Amino acid sequence: MKTDPTASLFPGKYFISTALEALETKTLMSGELLNRYLQRAGMAGILIGVFYSVYYTTVAAFAGVQYESLSLEGVGKVVGALVFGWALVFIYYTKSELLTSNMMIVTVGAYYHRAKWWRVLRLLFFCYVGNLLGGLLVAILFRFSSLVSGPVLEQMDHAIDVKLGYVSDGIAGWGDLFVRAIFCNLMINIAMLLVYNGLIKDDLTKSLAMIMSVFVFAFAGFEHSVANSVLFLIMWFEHGIDVGLAAGNVGIALLGNYVGGGLLIGLYYAYVNDDSRYLRKRLNQ
Repeated sequence: MKTDPTASLFPGKYFISTALEALETKTLMSGELLNRYLQRAGMAGILIGVFYSVYYTTVAAFAGVQYESLSLEGVGKVVGALVFGWALVFIYYTKSELLTSNMMIVTVGAYYHRAKWWRVLRLLFFCYVGNLLGGLLVAILFRFSSLVSGPVLEQMDHAIDVKLGYVSDGIAGWGDLFVRAIFCNLMINIAMLLVYNGLIKDDLTKSLAMIMSVFVFAFAGFEHSVANSVLFLIMWFEHGIDVGLAAGNVGIALLGNYVGGGLLIGLYYAYVNDDSRYLRKRLNQ
């Protein structure tokens, strides 16, 4: 059996081929099958909304427990972040479409000239629209329930204050938010890299990789543009929020997420696994 002589030099070629195959499916769906693509993206928004609300519910439940005058809120954040980690697992195995992981896919495709930029932008735009529609449905349903109330509402209000505070704090706050958004999608797409690279064969390890990547961003307070968008929709229906500050937060988070997932993962791994120049040099020797 012949082996690829460049396999050890460019070990991520399987990841690249998998990403390009995924891109072909996504660009087709976001064009000719747009309704179904929006439905897939909508399901990702629904899952984000449900699991994010469970995160705050978990934190609120532990914060309400006192043990020898000590608050267990910190334990709640650990448990809540682990629970929230399952959102990415559910999104992946339901074949739903999440904007932040698609940032990596489309950048790989653009590097290898497998998709024109207008197709890439169309894919990302409709993916985000679908994510928002799914989050909107969750927000509307929550409004007619008591799921977001009491201590849970207090936890979400605190999160809103922090997230909007980044924008109102000026340049320093914008930079803080931007860096947090970079690390957020860096972690998300590191997990997707592990899932796509062919080295992990079993579903359990893939799931653990995705859970831990989300745990890191949720526990550390990194900023995810889609999760923030869904949270803002939920709280807007509950009692209203400052729409301008919320839009500013999402805009900065989108840019940071693209740097973290699109450039630091997608572009970086596309470049380091590009063997075309190496092969041409070998042929010319």
